[in-house]
Amino acid sequence: MNPAMNAATTTPAPAPAPTQTKASSLLAGARDTIPMLVGAAPFGLIFGTLASAGPLAPWQGQAMSLFVFAGSSQFIALGLAAGHAGLAVIWLTTLIVNLRHMLYAASLLPHLKHLPARWRWLLGFLLTDEAFAVMTGHYARRSPTIPAAPPSPPSPLSHWYFLGSGLSMYLNWQAWTLAGLAFGAVFPGLSDLGLDYAMAATFIAIVTPQCASRPHLGAALVAGSLALVFKDLPYKLGLLSAVAVGVAAGMLLMRVSARGQGVRP
Repeated sequence: MNPAMNAATTTPAPAPAPTQTKASSLLAGARDTIPMLVGAAPFGLIFGTLASAGPLAPWQGQAMSLFVFAGSSQFIALGLAAGHAGLAVIWLTTLIVNLRHMLYAASLLPHLKHLPARWRWLLGFLLTDEAFAVMTGHYARRSPTIPAAPPSPPSPLSHWYFLGSGLSMYLNWQAWTLAGLAFGAVFPGLSDLGLDYAMAATFIAIVTPQCASRPHLGAALVAGSLALVFKDLPYKLGLLSAVAVGVAAGMLLMRVSARGQGVRP
């Protein structure tokens, strides 16, 4: 017998790839989000603790996590409510803070536009900074192409992976908000320990790594300086003004930087 033929007949066939199911995709999304769940836990606990000591009733603090589900906006809304800001100012401020989610959604839309509206609405509600990071990595692993290249055909079960990531973060946030509310009820004096500074420290930690480029650094410095100058304006209008001017400064610096490099802004 031909040795080559004999080798070919005795070589075992490769094992088939595991079949993906809706359940396995859901669990994979939740599994890949575990590091994000651990990172979000203390902030959910702090929010619940501050809400229990603030102007909101405990059920209102939990309802905010249930129906708003936006950590940074919840902290800001809580601070504005404690400062007796008007409802319109709270709505407008949180809207501006959450505008970044429009960019997240636009980035993920090529992978999700084939889904029916009910799926897109659900995943849009569950879209957070953490879920966006997980999904960006997921799609990059599926299609490691340059950003300008057209996206690959959508995976038939990627939306279940997205659901697992977003749903795990949602349930995690609810659990730690509830724990914080209970913790604050048992120890009502915690509000005097300066826990509200944790919110400022959180945003400092979020913003600082983003200031690696001149436009980002300029926007942060302008907005931060003007927020301090305008801090005595009523209804937190100084914050809105500082944000608007900071964004404008960042855009201007981006155009100047692009022109200096000889590229179109």
